[in-house]
Amino acid sequence: MLARELQYDRRRSLGGCAETAKGGASMKKIDRIREKITILPTSTYLSKMHDAGWKLVALEWEREVEVSGEPPEASPEVGAEEIPFGLRIAADCRHLEEDPLEMQTLRFLTEMIVQDVSFKSMADALNIREYRTRDGRPWNAASVFKLTPRLIEVAPRIVSSGQWASRREQFSRVTWNS
Repeated sequence: MLARELQYDRRRSLGGCAETAKGGASMKKIDRIREKITILPTSTYLSKMHDAGWKLVALEWEREVEVSGEPPEASPEVGAEEIPFGLRIAADCRHLEEDPLEMQTLRFLTEMIVQDVSFKSMADALNIREYRTRDGRPWNAASVFKLTPRLIEVAPRIVSSGQWASRREQFSRVTWNS
């Protein structure tokens, strides 16, 4: 007898309808068995399963590998694009919507750029307010600098919004009185 652990993952799925001799429809079902094994199956075992009507549809392999203490970098899929900072995938998974926390970060950075604050000071201010980068790390001058193209892209919408109408007046008064 083959020494193995069996973990049955029986799923019945309805296939297409097949007409019976009486003219009624019968539903086909597919039984699936997932076997967790501890030794390689023998050709005798595979033949026995085949003779019982089972069809081998997949082999799944796994192994243990040594990893360093750092978590592996997630490599983006081929053809996948990074979602712009300030946006996230909508619940319907078909379009992007604003991410409120990231948009708050962008508004805060936009205000600091208008005030001519250094990237290092911007990073410090974000960290004091406990804002984090997308991957959960504290901000630094380089990570703020990398957001500059995104800030250029989104700033016209931020600056033209109702919140900024009063801020623009304050900035123009400060510039005028300087």
